[in-house]
Amino acid sequence: MKKIMILVILLTLTILMAEITYPIVDTGQTLYYNNLTAITEPIAGDAFFGQDACYTGNQPSFTDNGDGTITDNVTGLMWQKTTDQDGDGDIDYQDKMSQSEALANAVNCTTGGYTDWRLPNIKEQYSLMDFNGIDPSGYEGSSTDDLVPFIDTDYFDFGYGDLSADERIIDSQYATSTLYIGTTMNGNETMFGVNFADGRIKGYPTGPMPGHTEDKQFYVLYVRGATDYGINDFTDIGDGTITDNATGLMWMQNDSGDGMLWEDALSFAENADIAGYDDWRLPNVKELQSIVDYTRAPSVTGTPAIDPIFNCTQITSEAGTADYPFYWSGTTHANWTQDQNGAFASYVCFGTAYGYMFGNWIDVHGAGAQRSDPKTGNPDDWPQGHGPQGDAIRIYNYVRLVRDAPQTAIDESLPQIEDIRLNQNYPNPFNPSSTFEFNLPQDDNVEFSIYNLKGQKIATLLDDNITSGTHTVIWNGKDDNNDPIASGMYLYSLKSSTSRITRKMILLQ
Repeated sequence: MKKIMILVILLTLTILMAEITYPIVDTGQTLYYNNLTAITEPIAGDAFFGQDACYTGNQPSFTDNGDGTITDNVTGLMWQKTTDQDGDGDIDYQDKMSQSEALANAVNCTTGGYTDWRLPNIKEQYSLMDFNGIDPSGYEGSSTDDLVPFIDTDYFDFGYGDLSADERIIDSQYATSTLYIGTTMNGNETMFGVNFADGRIKGYPTGPMPGHTEDKQFYVLYVRGATDYGINDFTDIGDGTITDNATGLMWMQNDSGDGMLWEDALSFAENADIAGYDDWRLPNVKELQSIVDYTRAPSVTGTPAIDPIFNCTQITSEAGTADYPFYWSGTTHANWTQDQNGAFASYVCFGTAYGYMFGNWIDVHGAGAQRSDPKTGNPDDWPQGHGPQGDAIRIYNYVRLVRDAPQTAIDESLPQIEDIRLNQNYPNPFNPSSTFEFNLPQDDNVEFSIYNLKGQKIATLLDDNITSGTHTVIWNGKDDNNDPIASGMYLYSLKSSTSRITRKMILLQ
């Protein structure tokens, strides 16, 4: 048993030293929902506690650089501000490109004076998804004035589908460089794209849509920088948990083994006690999408779209084939309807994204799609799915729990005493300064330092013998040379003779 404990400690130390290269941007969802509509904030023990808005991750944070570029302060990615690719001052069908054109034209992009723009992959593009959006599916009007897209329009210029070009309002799909390894719609080569109008990831044909001769057209936002963003770094801890060193998240290695309603999924997560941890949660949809492996699909590899370090329950699909589940997130997929605007929740397909079309169940959107299901009801009431592609409605979806990876590592060779405590800084995000509070159980030598995401120390705020009790430290956003630090995510670390605790924060200059 001691050898196992030492191995776990060594793995934990390795994780703590690993660089967070894939920070997941929070969904931004702030409203709370029951099975139908928005509600007041639930508290622990209440029904529907544990949903997306109950947990605060890396809050979205952008900087408009004033040169047509936007920097994401969480991911480090730089984006074009607008999809107005023809530069005529509006966003319409003429700005769109086929996926092949979008790939080829990246080398011609010089926005902001940069020449290293690229077409984003699906994980980079999805980092911009903002779940304060409202899905307009089913909306029959022509005005978009009261609609809310799934992207922050305080920073990014956005256009719905071009009605004058016979598009639908929801035709705001964005191109990515990620191709599906399988095919959809009975043989189409397929690209995974983000739809910032209706808040989903789906597989779209790279060739013509039915009834058209022109290749499917997409809006395009080019990206640059942070070329390792979206790459996972999994470690099997050996206790039924998997830690992604790239994101700083710990996952349940097994899934729930059974499907369940959304409310029950929340309760399952809040009451879970696995591997000695009782702070598991139902992941938000962006956390859940972060572990999709887009190089895998049941139709090609015979596996779910996830690294085989995880275990997935095998199911029988609507088509009668061996397949893998959809997994619930804690994120509500809000719709424009007033009486049931919170009736659906987002899920991610780790198996085939079936839909009923052409009189059969077929793969319509690809393993790795993000769609939504009713939170409650009977799936038998949807024998031919839902929506124009007949999306399979399961309602009883599976669960894979997540928690933040351990932030404290203890050296067993040292005397075991009560742990030091380090609170989250406040305010966070902050400008120009933030306060840090920690507690020592006994007198000790303490170092309190600030690090960037590469693990480089940029400021030492404290390195001295400190008496037991509660202490505060204030940081003004400057390095050891008193020079201001750029906006972004940073780590603050408290180290004593027995413990080290590291947490994340966001500086907005």
